[in-house]
Amino acid sequence: MSALKSIAATTKTGEEKLSYNGQATKYSLLDFWRWSASDILSNVTRGIFAEFLVGTAIGLDPKNIRDEWAAFDLTSKNGIKLEIKSAAYIQSWYQKAYSTISFSIKPAKYWDPETNILSKVSKRHADVYVFCLLKCKDQAIIDPLNLDQWEFYVLPTIELDEYERSQSSLTLNSLTKLTGSIVYDKLKNAIENAYKKQKKASL
Repeated sequence: MSALKSIAATTKTGEEKLSYNGQATKYSLLDFWRWSASDILSNVTRGIFAEFLVGTAIGLDPKNIRDEWAAFDLTSKNGIKLEIKSAAYIQSWYQKAYSTISFSIKPAKYWDPETNILSKVSKRHADVYVFCLLKCKDQAIIDPLNLDQWEFYVLPTIELDEYERSQSSLTLNSLTKLTGSIVYDKLKNAIENAYKKQKKASL
């Protein structure tokens, strides 16, 4: 048997129906999306949503489908490779206290879906890291769709590579010592400036 190639995803409208025995059922792809991704506060969905938020700030084309297996999360129109991390004080489950804010910065090995080969060396594959914090602490009004409830921190990867305290995680306290928070409409410019620092450091 010859090797099977990876399958390229195509964009969907949500109107596509599940079918059985050649007949459409009453359930659509939109039903699946509503069922599986409506809880944006959940850790997994919030992480993907944060990628989308950053993408919208840099001019994301939604037709370019998210690549789950890429070595980094996003690529800007001018080729900046981005890694997106998210955290929140409030979770979708019962809490006795707010969550402690910490972001994973651990280097990773890259698995190539085209070859099914795992790289041998762990590293940070992105040029720039964007840390997204859903900062709202009021359960009555928390809304991840409200961009005013988010703050962002942007760092060139070189600063994480040179960070001395930990190479696996970064607390909010440590992060604020490395860079200040910014709001949504400053994100694109901050990413471009961080990339300039990254390129300069690599020369």
